[in-house]
Amino acid sequence: MAMDLLDQLCHTICSWLQGTGPESDIVISSRVRLARNLIRYPFTSRATEQDKREIFGFVRDRLRSLELTREFHILAVDELPETDRQFLVERQLISRELHNGSGPRGVAFDSSETASLMINEEDHLRLQVMQSGLALREAWDRANALDDALDSVIDFAYHPEFGYLTACPTNVGTGLRASVMLHLPALAMTKQMDKVVMAMEKMGLAVRGLFGEGSQPSGDFYQISNQVTLGRSEEDIIEEIYSVIPKLIQYERRAREALLSESRNELQDSVSRSLGILGSAHTITSEETMYHLSRVRLGIALGLIDLPTQTVNKLFMQTQPAHLQKLQRQELSGQERNIVRAALLRQRLASANQN
Repeated sequence: MAMDLLDQLCHTICSWLQGTGPESDIVISSRVRLARNLIRYPFTSRATEQDKREIFGFVRDRLRSLELTREFHILAVDELPETDRQFLVERQLISRELHNGSGPRGVAFDSSETASLMINEEDHLRLQVMQSGLALREAWDRANALDDALDSVIDFAYHPEFGYLTACPTNVGTGLRASVMLHLPALAMTKQMDKVVMAMEKMGLAVRGLFGEGSQPSGDFYQISNQVTLGRSEEDIIEEIYSVIPKLIQYERRAREALLSESRNELQDSVSRSLGILGSAHTITSEETMYHLSRVRLGIALGLIDLPTQTVNKLFMQTQPAHLQKLQRQELSGQERNIVRAALLRQRLASANQN
């Protein structure tokens, strides 16, 4: 059943990657994540295998009892093969930590893949909601509703002075991490990203790559998130992110305008070359693909290339290693993936041009 579900998903694009939300030419998605732990059980790092099994079973049963989560798909991650676990990471449904964890652990998610709940990650529960574009408040509203529903059937570890108790001290309090994923190719091309990263860090914000904590920026994607939750309300954290992101959007737009006005021919050449490589290569790595898709996506946003943005967004995901193997229904070596990736790019881009 799990494999059938994942086989179906590999042909689709996640709702948060549709490119339909506010400012979606620059803001890919907004995410709110809540960390929660059950009372009477040690944190996951100290829990026994029996503890984890009981936690997974308890949470699974409670999810099925709630109207809001009754239709969620629930998968035992520890029972999945490596490729399927990596597939869930690529779709942002689970973290690398859950992928690499041990013992009973799982994930529950809705059919749109905008809401998911990781079980037995660093904390017993990690609830996340993702929305397309700049929509943090909408993501928070839904996450809050799901949290309230879970709170009605699960006793969470909570201290009247410190708030929700979590495995990592930086999450104590609200347990909230709010983040926005941005595509900032013009700032990268104009060598301004180092200054942006330094400014964000001075403000107490974290800058990470496409796959969150521990990942490096790839394809000019950057996640901006809060680092501290203790002593701050959920609304304060959301507003802090909202106070920064419009400025980043403005800086990226200015950089794009500067590239168009001062280096239009060079920019046109860069994006056209990237499109040409993607449409004709017979072997290409994941890193090359991300680089060239980023340039093509910028070209689309600036009207230099006539392609649907959704086509490129989908290729960002489907050219990832596990997606390629799911599409081919077999394990592939690195070299084989490079060949299959190139064939997929040629096919999809040729089809998009015909339409």
